Amino acid sequence: MLVKKMNDEAIFIKSGDQKSGITKPGRIYRLKIKSEKIEAIVAELEPKVESRWYQHTGEEIHLVLEGKMEYMVGENTYKLSKGDILWHKSNLKHRSRNMGSKKVKYITIGAPPTFMIGDL
Repeated sequence: MLVKKMNDEAIFIKSGDQKSGITKPGRIYRLKIKSEKIEAIVAELEPKVESRWYQHTGEEIHLVLEGKMEYMVGENTYKLSKGDILWHKSNLKHRSRNMGSKKVKYITIGAPPTFMIGDL
């Protein structure tokens, strides 16, 4: 497990390192870094799996690393594939869905940090 303190310098995180994580059926969430102002999570969804609905303060950016997915924000649905980025306000209800036949992997960057292990 990665344990580093934020200061006014840079923090480098090697692939495979994570602060914490959780696995649910068909879903994996890896918290890579978290400060008082921002967090970064690498998420994986197995085929035909979706997250639950979320709604909280802040804003999020999602970057698809591999696969294809849908991301629902409010009443809108966005189809994303490798390299696509979606930004949204987190106070709108939102969820992710793997619509493909292969695993999808994406990064979520959220501010302020609201990742709650027990709430996934």
